[in-house]
Amino acid sequence: MPSPAPHDRLPLAFGGDYNPEQWPQEVWEEDVRLMREAGVTTVSLGVFSWARMEPRPGEYDWEWLDTVIGLLHAAGIAVNLGTPTVVPPAWFYRAHPSALPVTREGVRLAFGSRGAICHSNADYRSAAATITTALAERYGSHPAVVLWHVHNEYGAPVLACYCAVCAAAFREWLRERYDTLDALNRAWGTAFWGQQYGDWEEITPPRATPSVCNPTQQLDYHRFADAQARANFCAERDILHRLSPGVPVTTNFMVAPSQGQTVDYWAWAEEVDLVTNDHYLMTDGRRTHVNLALAADLTRSVAGGGPWLLLEHATSGVNWQPYNPAKRPGEMARNSLGHVARGSEGAMFFQWRQSQSGAEKFHTAMLANSGTDNRGWREVTDLGRRVAGLADLRGTRTRGDVAMVWSWDSWWAQSLEWRPSQDLDARERLDSFYEALYDRHLTVDFLPPTGLADLDPARYPLLVVPQLYSAPVGVGADLERYVSRGGTLLVSFFSGIVDENDTLHPGAYPGALRDVLGLTVEEFDPLLPGEVVSVRGTDGALYEADLWSEVVIPGAGCETVAVFADGRTAGGAALTRHAVGSGAAWYLATRLNGADLAAVVDLALADAGITPVDLPRDVELVVREGESGTFRFAVNHTGSEVKVVLPDGSRAAVPAGGVEVFRDPR
Repeated sequence: MPSPAPHDRLPLAFGGDYNPEQWPQEVWEEDVRLMREAGVTTVSLGVFSWARMEPRPGEYDWEWLDTVIGLLHAAGIAVNLGTPTVVPPAWFYRAHPSALPVTREGVRLAFGSRGAICHSNADYRSAAATITTALAERYGSHPAVVLWHVHNEYGAPVLACYCAVCAAAFREWLRERYDTLDALNRAWGTAFWGQQYGDWEEITPPRATPSVCNPTQQLDYHRFADAQARANFCAERDILHRLSPGVPVTTNFMVAPSQGQTVDYWAWAEEVDLVTNDHYLMTDGRRTHVNLALAADLTRSVAGGGPWLLLEHATSGVNWQPYNPAKRPGEMARNSLGHVARGSEGAMFFQWRQSQSGAEKFHTAMLANSGTDNRGWREVTDLGRRVAGLADLRGTRTRGDVAMVWSWDSWWAQSLEWRPSQDLDARERLDSFYEALYDRHLTVDFLPPTGLADLDPARYPLLVVPQLYSAPVGVGADLERYVSRGGTLLVSFFSGIVDENDTLHPGAYPGALRDVLGLTVEEFDPLLPGEVVSVRGTDGALYEADLWSEVVIPGAGCETVAVFADGRTAGGAALTRHAVGSGAAWYLATRLNGADLAAVVDLALADAGITPVDLPRDVELVVREGESGTFRFAVNHTGSEVKVVLPDGSRAAVPAGGVEVFRDPR
């Protein structure tokens, strides 16, 4: 666990990554002048600057960084100082080529990008510690430095390495996890296909194999790779804590499942002093503002509901997707303030000044290549004024209405090969259930499956489990306790199936959740691509389902609410409700989408006694509250003016595409 570090030196952040090494010194003073004009309070500095800081081994150039930090400090702009360990210099790789990562297929990746790191490599670890120490010794007590930023976006673009050094480190990690080979053989199920190990040295990373590699071996390697990178973060963090006491240390997460799958952020959140996140709109045909809200809610939840910071997002289009449309007028402000509404202590961007060369030269920035005579700059300066006007909401917390379970570890396990359908997708179910709740104008708090033991139904009347394939032993009892005390539980199919070793729970499906749901699943019967079945409710409602069906056998006290109306499982239960104590557990045994899924969510909401806010679609109303007051963010993603009802009964206008923040009278 990190040592406590105060956050009271952190302003409500507005700014972005600043890369002055890309520009001649005469540009720096102009940059700082324009930052002040835009209302910038904070910049991230030095993240990609190792080659400039240490141009040759052991030879440091601090003059440029001294100058830049001095200019920023004189202008009242705080610094989030990065350790540049995501980009070792070319001289380092020339001396230590084995620090480059190796793929599953045995190909060693080359220098020329970023994040090309074997996290088990001793030379890399030593060099990272050395540059971090040098930075902290020089700037650890500088009054401009209010935050340390270690590395950059761990896991992007690569986290796992499969080299011989990693193989040895993996064996040590496994020894610590399992203690004995007998325990490992049981956990991995190596009796299948004759894979038993008789010596630790026989174990390798899950490299390319003729057929499917042992799934638990693969899952453990996910965990190992994540742990190795996290250990490297902790090593740098501890240096910074020692040499720069009282200054919080972070690294920028990419919490949205749309942006990565390699890192378990529940574990990482335990190691940072302040949770920070990067988020970029994914132009994949989805409603991008819903994905943004999910990412912000999930980041806040990873932070335990406490302070967090949006450390990067884009002013407009990015450059790394197949298609990169510009944001519409007002969209940047909606994106930024939407994150603030859901708990961020500010809004920062990648980056301050648009690059003229390199891989990200078409990535938009706060200051465009064309200068200040453009819509983007006018919107940036307007947003800076708006963020400054919200300074007194620092420390307030966003109020969640309902809860949802999410597990990166379960997602890793479910994503391995040879599941009953290759189209099973935990992220898709997460997005779909979240969207249904979003469209009911409910704010979601997320919980890990290991954090349900004391869940209070009074705090969260509804708990949604969109897909929890890997359910730890004990999670069923935790959920049963929650429901029996008055909670409403809604579980989707393919949940509770295996334990943390990807081993089937004893007995019938759905394994760990069988008792709380009051049913058994006799057989999975996935649907083929393009195949749909009808589901008919006992109230006559008709839904269309795809992807999945199964043979559900309700037990005593388990009511069938809807049945499969046709298909191979016709007549069998598709939606059930099991009364447990003073609460109820619902189970949906197929995939519904859109309005059909929303209708089922409405049934669970009614059972939980939750009445959604009456607002038009694509209008958010999110509440932050604390000692400084209650702030109501109304975010209008529609093309028309809308009215929101405030606690005093008045109706306040929110312009088309606009954001208004209303403060309750005290």
